[in-house]
Amino acid sequence: MKVLLLSLVLVLVCAARETPAEIDPSKVTGEWRTIYSAADNKEKIVEGGPLRCYNRKIECIDDCEYLSISFYVKLDGRCQFFSGVLKRQEGGVYFIEFEGANYLQIIHVSDNILVLYFENDDGQKTTKLTEGCAKGTSFTQEEFQKYQQLNSERGIPNENVEHVIETDDCPP
Repeated sequence: MKVLLLSLVLVLVCAARETPAEIDPSKVTGEWRTIYSAADNKEKIVEGGPLRCYNRKIECIDDCEYLSISFYVKLDGRCQFFSGVLKRQEGGVYFIEFEGANYLQIIHVSDNILVLYFENDDGQKTTKLTEGCAKGTSFTQEEFQKYQQLNSERGIPNENVEHVIETDDCPP
């Protein structure tokens, strides 16, 4: 099992196109709404899926040594609030236990969009997924194209993109 987890971390680190040094911590902290989500196992992110998250706030602490995240997940149609502080591991990877083991990495951030890459191991299958977040409620066409490019680079089919903001009726 330890070999599997180490292999997963190695794959995640190698898959990243931007290194943590390229991520500007001052651009990470803020109110972020999940606009899109995509996964190679789409069932995980469809409406009612266990990994369909509605992000609210992400904060870099100590130059992103720690990442504070706040988000909602709908359980039986009701919004459930979750938050946590994650410690950065080697390679800029963060770990969170939620619906299995999740390895998270910030793969892109600009003034208006932030893209997170996850690998979720639920004990039966590993799912690769991204969340495209914005400070507003939509992406420009250029931002959406960047999001699709990041999905393609990680082997996530763009036909599996879900427009998450359309079903976000959770509190601010």
